[in-house]
Amino acid sequence: MNDELPQGWTTATLDEIAEINPRHPVNLDAALPVTFVPMPAVSETNWVFQFTEVRPLGEVRKGYTHFAEGDVLFAKITPCMENGKAAVATGLKNGLGCGSTELHVLRPRGGIESKFIYQFLHQESFRREAASNFTGTAGQLRVPVSFIREAEIPLAPLNEQRRIVAKLEKLLDKVNASQKRLERIPILLKRFRQSVLAAACSGLLTADWREKNDIVPEFNQTILEAITDYVGGFAYKSSTFLKAGKHQVIRIGNVGHFLLKLDSSPVFIPDDIAKQTERFKLLSNDIVISMTGTKYKRDYGAASIVLDSDGSLFLNQRVGRLRCGDKVLAKFLLYWLQTDNFREFFFSSETGNVNQGNVGADGIRKASIELPSLTEQQEIVRRVEALFALADKIEARYTKAKSQVDKLTQSVLAKAFHGELVPQDPNDEPASELLQKIKSNCDKSTVKQRSKKRL
Repeated sequence: MNDELPQGWTTATLDEIAEINPRHPVNLDAALPVTFVPMPAVSETNWVFQFTEVRPLGEVRKGYTHFAEGDVLFAKITPCMENGKAAVATGLKNGLGCGSTELHVLRPRGGIESKFIYQFLHQESFRREAASNFTGTAGQLRVPVSFIREAEIPLAPLNEQRRIVAKLEKLLDKVNASQKRLERIPILLKRFRQSVLAAACSGLLTADWREKNDIVPEFNQTILEAITDYVGGFAYKSSTFLKAGKHQVIRIGNVGHFLLKLDSSPVFIPDDIAKQTERFKLLSNDIVISMTGTKYKRDYGAASIVLDSDGSLFLNQRVGRLRCGDKVLAKFLLYWLQTDNFREFFFSSETGNVNQGNVGADGIRKASIELPSLTEQQEIVRRVEALFALADKIEARYTKAKSQVDKLTQSVLAKAFHGELVPQDPNDEPASELLQKIKSNCDKSTVKQRSKKRL
C-alpha cells in the first residue's frame, strides 16, 4: 500500500494516530457545566454539531460517552453509522462534552488534524468496510472498537493534512450549496403542478382559449355522485391471495398519483373468487382513490386512472372507484381530484384512531365541483398534459443532476486520501517521521503513568 501513496505519505492504524475511546474525566467538580450532545445533534453531512445543551458534569458523569475539545466522534450503531453521523467536538463548555454511548471517540495524538481523521471516516468506502465488521444482534449492530483500532488510514505530512482539510472545506461547501439549491427543485415542481391544477379547474388556464373562440363560460355546479358512479372496494381475504395469476387485486399500495403501480407488491385471486366479485371489476377509464393512510399526514387520497383494462383488475377494500358519466371526462376528473380544494374537502371528514386515518364514501361522493363543458374539459386536459410533460422533463434533468452532485463528495474525498487533491511539498516533514514522534511520545507517556502508579 505504501508504494501507491505519494511521496512523504505513510500508512498507520487509527490506534496509532488517535487514542480510541479515552477514559472519562475524574476528580472534577460535579457542578462543572459541560456540553451535552444527543445523537440527533450529530450531523450526517457536516462536522459541526447541529445543536447542544449544557448540563452539570455530575448529571452526566455516568451512563454517557465523554469527549473533549478536538475529539472526533463517530456513530457506531446502525443505521446512524451507515448514514455518516460523525463530528469534530468544538465549542465545548469548559472543553468537555458528553453524549450517546453509541459514539466512538477518537482523540488525535500530537501532529494529527482532527478534521483529517473526520473526513477519512466520512468516506463511504470506510463505512462499508465498517458495516462488514458489525457485531451484535439484528437491529442492534455496532462497529466494534477492535475494527476502529486496526483500521488503516493513509497519513499525509502534517502541513499537507492542513492543506487537504482547507481544500476539502472549500470544495465540499460548494457541493453542499449545490445540493441545497437542488433540494428546492422538487418543492418548486410540486407547487407548479398544484398551480396548474388550480388554474385548470378554476377556468383560469383556458380563459384565453374561451376569449379567442368567443365562448361564454359554462360552469355547472354539481356534486360527484351526480356525475359519477361510486363503488367502495371489496374486503378480499388475504388468505385467498396468490403470488401470480390472471386477476390482480388493486390495493392501497398500487394507487399512486395519476398512475396505477401494478408492479408494487402485486397479489391475485383465483378464478372462482373473481367470478363471485365481478361487481368490483375495474374497466378502462375508471378512477381509483386510496381512502386509508396515516392520520393527519394526508399521505393518502391519491387518485389513479385505469388506462387499459381487459377486466382483470379488481378493487380491494379502502380503495374507492369512480366511473364517469357522460358529463365529465375521466382525465379531467382525475386532475380535479388532486387539487388542493378537493383534498381539503376529502380530509375534512377524516376519522380513525391515533395512527390510522380513514375517509368514507361521502368524503368523495358529496364533493362539490364546478363542471365546464366537455369541449373545455378536453382543452383543459390537453393543456395540463403539456405543462405536466414540461415538468416531467425538468424533473428528469433534476434527477440526473442530483445523482451527479451526490457522487461529488465521495469523489473528492477519494482524491484527498490518494494524495491527488493538493500538491505535495518536498519541504514538508514526512509522515513517517511524524508517526515516529507520536510513537515516541506515547512510549514516554506510558512510562510516566507507570511511574506514578508505583509511587
